Amino acid sequence: MANTTDTRAERAHRTLHLGGEWRAAASGATREILDPADALPFAVVAEGDTHDADLAVAAARHAFDTGDWPRTPVAERAALLRRVAGLLVRDREELGLLESRDAGKTLEEGRVDVDCVADAFRYFADLVAAEAPGRVVDAGSPDVHSVVVHEPVGVCALITPWNYPLLQASWKIAPALAAGNTFVVKPSEITPLTTIALIGLLTEAGLPAGVANLVTGPGHTVGARLADHPDVDLVSFTGGLASGTKVAHAAADTVKKVALELGGKNPNVVFADACATEEGFDTAVDQALNAAFIHSGQVCSAGSRLIVEESVRERFVAELARRARLIRLGRGTADGVECGPLVSERQRERTEEYVASALAEGAALRCGGKRPEPSSDRPETGWFYEPTVLDHCHRGMRVVREEVFGPVLTVETFRTEDEAVTLANDTEYGLAGAVWTTDAGRARRVAGRLRHGTVWINDFHPYLPQAEWGGYGRSGTGRELGPAGLAEYRETKHVYQNLAPRPVRWFAG
Repeated sequence: MANTTDTRAERAHRTLHLGGEWRAAASGATREILDPADALPFAVVAEGDTHDADLAVAAARHAFDTGDWPRTPVAERAALLRRVAGLLVRDREELGLLESRDAGKTLEEGRVDVDCVADAFRYFADLVAAEAPGRVVDAGSPDVHSVVVHEPVGVCALITPWNYPLLQASWKIAPALAAGNTFVVKPSEITPLTTIALIGLLTEAGLPAGVANLVTGPGHTVGARLADHPDVDLVSFTGGLASGTKVAHAAADTVKKVALELGGKNPNVVFADACATEEGFDTAVDQALNAAFIHSGQVCSAGSRLIVEESVRERFVAELARRARLIRLGRGTADGVECGPLVSERQRERTEEYVASALAEGAALRCGGKRPEPSSDRPETGWFYEPTVLDHCHRGMRVVREEVFGPVLTVETFRTEDEAVTLANDTEYGLAGAVWTTDAGRARRVAGRLRHGTVWINDFHPYLPQAEWGGYGRSGTGRELGPAGLAEYRETKHVYQNLAPRPVRWFAG
C-alpha cells in the first residue's frame, strides 16, 4: 500500500513536459497549489528551475531544427488545432472546475473561459488554412518571380499570468502552433493547473514530441532564463509592467522578438444622455459593475476608472454602490456565487493598501473597503475582499494612476466632451476603454480620440478572436489574436527568382 501511495505522489509531481515526457523537476522541488477560497492546498506540482528551463529549450530547439512540425503542411496543422478544440469541448466541465479552483473565479466564468479557448484554436486553424501560400510581388519584369512568404519564427518562450491561465496560454499557443513553431510555456507558479491539462490535450491530439514543452516554476528563475536564453527566438509575456520591463531587458541582448501585454488602467466614460431613460440608466450601471468586478477586478481590461458626467454622477454612483453591496461573494464553485476571492493573500493585501492610500488622499468610500464576514461558502481563511467604490477621486491618487488588480472602482467626473477625453487618456497605460452615449456622432468622435487598443461603445469586456488585442503606451508591444496575433509568431521572407539569369557585366574583367 505504501509503495502505491508513493507512486501516485511521484506521478502527481511530474508536471514538467520536456521533449514529449512528463517529468519531475531536476532538483526534486515541488510547490503546493492553494485554493484561494480557503487557502488550503489541493494540488502539488513540480517546481522547476533554470536547469529545467534549459532542458525545455533544448527539446524545443531540437524539435524545430530537426523535427517535422515546422514543415508540416498547413492543412495538417490546422486539423490538429481543430482536434484540440474538440477535446476542450469534451473536457469543458473538468477544465472549468479546475480553472475555478485554481484562480478563484466562479465556475461559470471558468466554463466561459474554456469556450473562448476552443474558439481561439478554431480561429487560428481557419486563419492559416485559408491563407494564400505567398504574396506575389510585381518586379516589373516577366523574367522575375518574386514572392513574400511567412515562416515560423522558431522556438517561442510563452510566459502567462495567473488571472486567466488557460485563456492566456491559448492566445499564445494556438497562433504559435498554427505558424509552425515549437515552444516552452511557463504558467504562473500559483495557477498552473489548466495549462498542464492543455499540454496533455495537445499530446492527445497528436502533436509531435518536443513541439510543446512546459516548465512550472517561478518567474524570477524560469521566466528570466527563458527571456535571456540564446536559443529562444521569441518571448511572449503577459503580466505586470515591472515584470514585463525585466523581460524586455533580458531579451535585448539576444535581440529576440518580444511581445508584451502589460495590463491597463481602463476608463469607462458615461455621458448623461446614456442615462436619460430608465433602461439606459439601468444598463449603464449594470455594465459599470461588470466592467469593474468580474473576476474580482483581476482583469487587465477591467473598467476600474468610472468617468461619469457630473449632472448624473450622484444618482449613478449611489445606485452603483447599492448594487455592489448586493454582489454575492463566495467560493467560485458554490451555487449563486457572483464573485470569488482574490488569487492570493498578497493580492488582497495589495488591494487593501491601495484603498487605504485612496482614503488618506481624500477619496470617499461609498461601499466595500473591507474583508467580508465569513459564511458557509466564504471561509474565514479565504482571500475575499468586498467590491469597493471610491468616490471623489482624481488623477493625483495612486489608486487612479496604478493598476490595482482587485475589486476597486474609482469615480471621476467631467462636464464637457473634451474634459472626458482628456481624463480617459490621462494614463500611462492604453489597453482598453469604453464610452456610453446615445449620440452616434459623439460615440465615433470619442472612440476615435481615445488612445487605447480596444474601445467599446455602449458595452464593456467583449472580445473576438478575429480582432487584435493589445494596447498603447505602457500596456505593451505587439498584438494577440487576429491576423496580427498570428504575425507575431512569424518571420517574413522575400524570395526573388531570376528566371532568365545572364551576366551583368558590371565589372569589366
